[in-house]
Amino acid sequence: MDKMLSVVLPAYNEEQMIEKTAKVVGNLLSEEQIPYELVFVNDGSRDHTWEKILEVKEKDSHIKGVCFSRNFGKESAVFAGIEQAEGDCVAVMDCDLQHPPETLITMYRLWESGFQVVEGVKASRGKEGLIYKMFARTFYRIISDATGIDMSRASDFKLLDRQAVDEFLKMPERNIFFRALSSWVGFKTTYVEFHVREREAGASKWSFKSLFRYAVNNITSFSAAPMQIVTFCGVIFFLFALVLGVHSLYMYFAGHAVEGFTTVILLVLILGSILMFSLGVIGYYIAKIYDEVKMRPRYIISQVVKSSNKNKD
Repeated sequence: MDKMLSVVLPAYNEEQMIEKTAKVVGNLLSEEQIPYELVFVNDGSRDHTWEKILEVKEKDSHIKGVCFSRNFGKESAVFAGIEQAEGDCVAVMDCDLQHPPETLITMYRLWESGFQVVEGVKASRGKEGLIYKMFARTFYRIISDATGIDMSRASDFKLLDRQAVDEFLKMPERNIFFRALSSWVGFKTTYVEFHVREREAGASKWSFKSLFRYAVNNITSFSAAPMQIVTFCGVIFFLFALVLGVHSLYMYFAGHAVEGFTTVILLVLILGSILMFSLGVIGYYIAKIYDEVKMRPRYIISQVVKSSNKNKD
């Protein structure tokens, strides 16, 4: 018999999309005769997302629902969904259908052919502003340098074999970055291109502020690049100070020394700014260490409703 596919669908304020997503993805997999379960994870939504999940669960035995006690963030929702998934392979996709469901079939067939990780890469990013694109390009460049893997077109849309899933779940860190860690685990990997679709209902839950916080959190969780930036700034300022010092000594011994009040003020301001920036970066990493050593759970589940799918071997 075919092996079961678990599809993890993190959901935050997606009451308008739950029923449609369940229907579209479920019908598609049924037509392809792929045994499946859909794992919806309610990430502390403020609307009726959880009620909608329970509603579709009553109509479809393939649905599994996981409800958080509060909002813990998308990364925690992805991890919880993967942890609850029982399939022989696990796919993660957005609940808003911006990830084309048809690509799941391609991913599953590639997994059947022997690939253990099937990465969905963006052929196009959809409608994005210029500032957002520049911000995203910088973010992925830093992450790519940290991982040694080209993540310029990376996404959360991917499929993992059970062995890769088990290794992913063994990782003990509290602050996880699924998009990078799923690539970091290795295994036999292939890539599938897809075009990001427009949302069919609702609005994006990501503001520029939340995206910035998300980027900073994931960069510091997976890379020491900001610490290296501090070192780089220190080296640049040292060279600047060396040149300025040589120039000042030359002017002094040549008898052309000028009043240096403005220069001193500028140097104090520059040095103070670099020191404060450096302390801020170091402090952020110390805060990350503090979060890790506390060993608090990544999330708290208030309720789980199981699927009654019997298709699994």
